[in-house]
Amino acid sequence: MSFVENSRVLPMRKLVVLKLDGDLHLGVQVTLEIGEEGKRPTTEMTGKLPPNLDMATAIDQWQSMYRSLWKFTRIKAKKIIYDGSISQRRKECDNKANEVREHLNNWLLSESFRPLREKWLKHLMPDEEVRVLIRTHCLQLKKLPWHLWDLVDRDYLKAEIVLSIPESEAVTPALQTSTSRNKIRILAILGDSDGIDVEQDRHLLEKLPGATTTFLVEPECSNINDELWKQPWNILFFAGHSKSEGDTGCIYINQTDKLTIDELRYALTNAVANGLQLAIFNSCDGLGLARELQDLQIPQIIVMREPVPDLVAQKFLKYFLEVFSSGQSIYAAVRTARQRLKGIEKEYPNASWLPVISEHPAVVPMTWLKSGWFFNTRRLESLLLLSLLITAGVLGIRHQGGLQTWELLSSDQLMRSRPQEKQDWRVLIVTVTEDDLYLPEQKQKSGSLSNLALARLLDKLAQLQARTVGLDIYRSEPVQPNQVSLTTRWKTDDNFFAICKVSDRTQNYPGVSPPQGVPPERQGFSDIVPDSDNVLRRHLLAMQPANPTSPCTAPYAFNAQLAFHYLNKEGISAKYTASGDLQLGNVVLKRLRSHMGGYQQVDTAGYQILLNYRSYQGSPLEIAPKVTLTDVLKGKVNSEQVKDRIVLIGTTAQSFRDYSLTPYMTEQGFTQEIPGVILQAQMVSQLVSAVKDGRPLIRVLPIWGEVLWVWGWSVVGGAIAFAVLQILPWRDRSGLYLVLAGGGLLIVLYVLCLIFFYQGIWLPLIPSALVLVITSGTMAIYLSLQSSQQQLISIK
Repeated sequence: MSFVENSRVLPMRKLVVLKLDGDLHLGVQVTLEIGEEGKRPTTEMTGKLPPNLDMATAIDQWQSMYRSLWKFTRIKAKKIIYDGSISQRRKECDNKANEVREHLNNWLLSESFRPLREKWLKHLMPDEEVRVLIRTHCLQLKKLPWHLWDLVDRDYLKAEIVLSIPESEAVTPALQTSTSRNKIRILAILGDSDGIDVEQDRHLLEKLPGATTTFLVEPECSNINDELWKQPWNILFFAGHSKSEGDTGCIYINQTDKLTIDELRYALTNAVANGLQLAIFNSCDGLGLARELQDLQIPQIIVMREPVPDLVAQKFLKYFLEVFSSGQSIYAAVRTARQRLKGIEKEYPNASWLPVISEHPAVVPMTWLKSGWFFNTRRLESLLLLSLLITAGVLGIRHQGGLQTWELLSSDQLMRSRPQEKQDWRVLIVTVTEDDLYLPEQKQKSGSLSNLALARLLDKLAQLQARTVGLDIYRSEPVQPNQVSLTTRWKTDDNFFAICKVSDRTQNYPGVSPPQGVPPERQGFSDIVPDSDNVLRRHLLAMQPANPTSPCTAPYAFNAQLAFHYLNKEGISAKYTASGDLQLGNVVLKRLRSHMGGYQQVDTAGYQILLNYRSYQGSPLEIAPKVTLTDVLKGKVNSEQVKDRIVLIGTTAQSFRDYSLTPYMTEQGFTQEIPGVILQAQMVSQLVSAVKDGRPLIRVLPIWGEVLWVWGWSVVGGAIAFAVLQILPWRDRSGLYLVLAGGGLLIVLYVLCLIFFYQGIWLPLIPSALVLVITSGTMAIYLSLQSSQQQLISIK
């Protein structure tokens, strides 16, 4: 794909400005400026050119002789009418052209101009590409064949003459946009074609690669006006009859109507504001047209300085488009086309004199890139380097833990934003509520559950054929002699698991013993690892007690013991891989380590994994079906509710405050708390569902994957900033569009992270968002400063 851009970096091109004040009759004051394209002039000198009436007479005579060769503008060869011998007329025209050339070069060798010429020779190398800007109001000076200056024509073969006006008014940069971003948009007006063949122009434009051309054939004025207002255009093209009278001109749009530039003033001004960068008038006598178009701040204009035969116009367009659409500069394209026209001057005298570029002095030269990539090599290198530096900086801060809080909060948001899931039917939760504390069986209770109530509850669950039973209540109450059956059950019931606590480091608490009589293999610790904000996001599966005197020596978590037992009944056992990772069936539980995902500075002691909460009806409280202690003891729970399930017994009574904070939020906007038994159910469900249902565990990319992901968003941010500011460069609303584009990208980033999180992959959202914003902002500031600097240079 192709597009047009204002080239902000033009390597190895020099700019020479000749400001000419005066005319051939009174003499000309000259100011010479030399510098690199896009930078301030490094050399400036003033001089004079003396009056030259002989050259004024010679150019008028040549013009009269040249125009006498053609009866019509841009006519076919067979309609050329000569007064007298054809060869004689051509010879006379050539003689006058040689006189003009001789007068021009002798004039430019004047003693008063010699210091400027020597300054040119001192500061410019013959092999350099040079843009020579002739800035003058004088139409007489514009008509001179400056391209025949011996410095340009003989010594500096990569130099090209460009006409301009002397004013230094800055232009408002064009709005570079189109409905088809990957195509040049060309509006081609094919006007009155009496005696000429504009279909050849149409054919050349239709074959132009990377462009979309809209043709208006002999249109009405209203049609042209509407099209200029309707949509953005990059290039305006006209083929047909035209003429100039002094500094004004007109085009013949059909067989009866002509149109002045002033009549299109507002439409053309709007077109410039929306991206019009180049106007090509492949018609006759266009210097007046160019002068008026410059007043409308059209950046660059190509016209024919004199009447142009039809074949010459077609040849020029063909040669010009071949070079320009290949990615070379407009100056190289016009220079090449002019040089090729030299080959037909035997039949069409002075054809190479005709094409001329006219441009606004404050414009940055335009380039048609043949590639759809938005950057030239230097810009691409700058963006990659900038994005690497910003990515390295952000990831360095992340490595030190500077982003951990934000990343954890972002993971909470992703967790809450996922679609709800079904309840886990394999789990049943028996809750001890405030009302359950007043049951008759609870009269002798110490804590939330009496031995009598527990014994009857376990009997009921055994009768209802629960596969695995876990008691998430510490048993500090001693067993009475008349309740020996309870102790016996604890010792002999392989389906029963009890809880203990290794320690509580925050409160210097030594731990809690398991119920007396429960063998070690059916004990599980209740310890958890909340983050610094007390929100629980990690799942502690196993650990070695740091205190050897702890009353709880269970190596595995209570929830892990329940899951292991449940799965073992189905022939699925826990084991460790060669790399030391815990494996259940085909599922490997990747251990959380420091500098892994959003956790950069964290205590990873023990065997930890990330906790993937299950949410039903928007709440983690509804992980599984729940029944109360009263329901079970009074026979309101049937076998279908219990058989082959994991039954967890725990308190939900507020008076016991066995609650943990989760990533979820209440309707009132507070952090959602869940009872310990619900938390244990979440952890059991995570393990069993991963093995039985393939429900994903939360994992992260390898370090190299995270670096590439974050760096990619940095590159995208810089590229979008460049693209937006190329489409809307430095206009009043460009900042708004950049913010909107950045906001859209952040939404895309969030949605992608949410999709991956739903699949169990925690992508680095916060670092990616930061590098995107920082890179796009930095690129915008860089381009803005560069544009401002170049505008100051161009209006100097």
